[in-house]
Amino acid sequence: MKWGVIAALAAMVMAAPVGATGSLSEQSAKLSVERVKEYVVAQRRSCKAASTCEEAVEMWCGGYSRADADGDGIPCENVCRSRSQVDAIKQRIGC
Repeated sequence: MKWGVIAALAAMVMAAPVGATGSLSEQSAKLSVERVKEYVVAQRRSCKAASTCEEAVEMWCGGYSRADADGDGIPCENVCRSRSQVDAIKQRIGC
């Protein structure tokens, strides 16, 4: 699942009315987005499930330590080829 889909789900959550008070607060919406991300990451907790190095790094940064089984700093070597590639992705996504 791509982050665009997650953003769309988060937008729906933010737009959903909650009782008489209107929409969810910004803080609640951020928590909802994080929960959706955690759910998506939990659903693909294997290197076989990662189709790109960015997905592998997201899983690894999200707590899937087995992604870097040999401890060389490169998760899911089936999709990630170099440490510099991984470092660039980590910097871009804020990991």
